[in-house]
Amino acid sequence: MKQVLTLPDQLSPLLQAARKTAKLSQTELAKRLDLSQSRMSAIELEPGSMRLDQLLAICSTLQLELVLQTKEVPIQNQPATSQLEW
Repeated sequence: MKQVLTLPDQLSPLLQAARKTAKLSQTELAKRLDLSQSRMSAIELEPGSMRLDQLLAICSTLQLELVLQTKEVPIQNQPATSQLEW
């Protein structure tokens, strides 16, 4: 699965789905991360409230990979190229 995120709220359903795919309850995942179940619930409901180290730990536990890459510029926004430049 590859998902492009631009807002923190887009992470919420992805974290929940990955946790459920791993067949883990919030309580089980929280224990693996040394968090309370209520904190795990808060993270899933409002992912913008978690720290980067928590995000990375969750990704690791759920076998997810966080990838940062340069945003590709759509073709219509690129400058026109004349035949002389070829």
